[in-house]
Amino acid sequence: MAQGMKRLGTPIAALLGVALIALIATSWLINRDALRKAVEAQIRDVTGLELNVAGNIDISVLPASYVSFHDVGLKGGGTSDPALHVDVLTANLRLLPLLLQRFEIADLTLLRPHIHVSLKPDGESNWTPFIQTIARTMKPGAENQVSFSEIRIQDGVLNYEDAATHATEKFEDIDLSLAWPSISRSFAATGQFDWRGERVDGSISFSDFVAALSGDRSGLKARIASPPLKLAFDGSVANRTSPMMEGTLTIDSPSLRNALRWTGQPQPGSGGFGRFALKARANVVGASIALTNVNVELDGNAAEGVMTYANNGRQTLQATLAADTLDFTPYISTFRLVASGARDWNRQLFDLNGLSTTDLDMRLSAARLTVGPTKLGRTAIGANLRNGTLALSVGEAQVYGGIAKGSFGIARSDTVADIKAQFQFTDVDLQACATELFGLNKLSGRGNINVSLLASGSSPFGLVQSLDGSATVTGHDGAIAGFNAEQLLKRLERRPLSGGGNFRSGSTPYSNLIIALKFSDGVATAEDIRIEGPAAKITMTGTASVPAREYDMKGVASLNTTSGFELPFVVQGPWDDPLILPDSDVLIRRSPFGAQLLKKDGQTGDTVRSVIEKITGVKRPAPADQPTAENAKESAKDNAKSN
Repeated sequence: MAQGMKRLGTPIAALLGVALIALIATSWLINRDALRKAVEAQIRDVTGLELNVAGNIDISVLPASYVSFHDVGLKGGGTSDPALHVDVLTANLRLLPLLLQRFEIADLTLLRPHIHVSLKPDGESNWTPFIQTIARTMKPGAENQVSFSEIRIQDGVLNYEDAATHATEKFEDIDLSLAWPSISRSFAATGQFDWRGERVDGSISFSDFVAALSGDRSGLKARIASPPLKLAFDGSVANRTSPMMEGTLTIDSPSLRNALRWTGQPQPGSGGFGRFALKARANVVGASIALTNVNVELDGNAAEGVMTYANNGRQTLQATLAADTLDFTPYISTFRLVASGARDWNRQLFDLNGLSTTDLDMRLSAARLTVGPTKLGRTAIGANLRNGTLALSVGEAQVYGGIAKGSFGIARSDTVADIKAQFQFTDVDLQACATELFGLNKLSGRGNINVSLLASGSSPFGLVQSLDGSATVTGHDGAIAGFNAEQLLKRLERRPLSGGGNFRSGSTPYSNLIIALKFSDGVATAEDIRIEGPAAKITMTGTASVPAREYDMKGVASLNTTSGFELPFVVQGPWDDPLILPDSDVLIRRSPFGAQLLKKDGQTGDTVRSVIEKITGVKRPAPADQPTAENAKESAKDNAKSN
């Protein structure tokens, strides 16, 4: 075997020696000018780009066979500006054809290329002639078959501009490897580039590159991976009259808000829009994307359905989604009607920019919905945003143990929001509903609430200052916390001057409740307030200031007994802790001792009344039939004159 290897090695060594001698001879005998012209012609025939070499030209045969052009501009399509400018363009040559004095390019290396892509309003670009030439040369039977096996781009820059939309983009530090389909029909490109401050890994492959360049149908796989966003597409592409894509689309982002910021899209609101994932069957036609079999996840909320997105000068999103559980708390967490840690309304200005950038038409249904502290059952919601006007409609929602329906609208006028709300709550828990909607926690029972409100302002405080509309509440089988009207009235009926030590404790049960309010410029006027219980009845009139969150009302409480004892009272002070005081005059008059004092001379009556006013804190005018001290003196003088 050893002798056989020696005998075989001798001719191999001789062959290699002959090849080496041939290479050396070729390097001496090669016509470098012909080599340069052949390489330029092949690049021109393959790409359709004309080389304009302004720098040196380096030619090497041994040890490496290549031609390097310095400071190269490539033009095409009759454009004056170069579509591609390269600091150094190196064409590596195939060795065996070179020995036969044939110059064939194996691959190209573009060092620091500057690529310019300009999209015209008609959809054509300055690279259209290049693409057409590539498609012609790669077709079977073409005279000049493409022979490049690879094109490498190192440290490149790409500038893109759209003449129709005036959009511009810049991609820097591009490092790509393009696997040119010299033998197979497929094409693949992989590499990295910098875009908007982030490093992006990307890859794209066509199963039939010639068909893709010609606009015919071809398989397409694309992947983009960056810190803000990951995107993958697996399907097919065609471009006959307009670009069309069909396949599976997958998007993943640790923060949708950061991804939107990175891609230059408007950011909705100031809360939520974190973890995002989407997988769907995509059908792309031009600037429109239709998604079916959608599985989308956002901030822990998962839903299924269909979506459509279009960007024809204005972004439009349409969606119909269904979910088991949804939590809207992240999207309203930064919105507060009442200032944090205070009783005053929030005066922070609204951010209404999100209403002017995108049109939205969404229908959403969920088996369970959470909005802050509110828990809803099966809910159907519609949202429509168009030209800065947002309209929300609730078809039906199971909330507060009952059913809610209604609509809510926001129209933007510069920095001012015009609000319109109409809601109907049927057979709901009044305590939960009134606490969360109006901040009133002293009402319990079940009933119906109808609200119709209009407001305009640049902050929650501005809205309540201009509040107009009406609200009605009808309830049954509940109670009003803070006082026990029956016990109080019975005690005061027996002992009118016994005081109100327990006046603000307990609760007043009712069988029927009617509250009708009219709002005008932030002031609620009581049109009809009646509370009817098994032992007592209360009626009230007056106003409540919504901006100040204070009551200024009066009423009459009466016992449902044969005596029919009635007691006027006033309600004043803040909503969450109002001051309720009885009418002192009535109590004094019902007391035998107080009545005797008031019947004495005016000075004594005034003194008693003054003491009562200090105790109760309520100042009352003297009754018409009870003369004051000054009136008593004047009456005495008149009587003396008449006598």
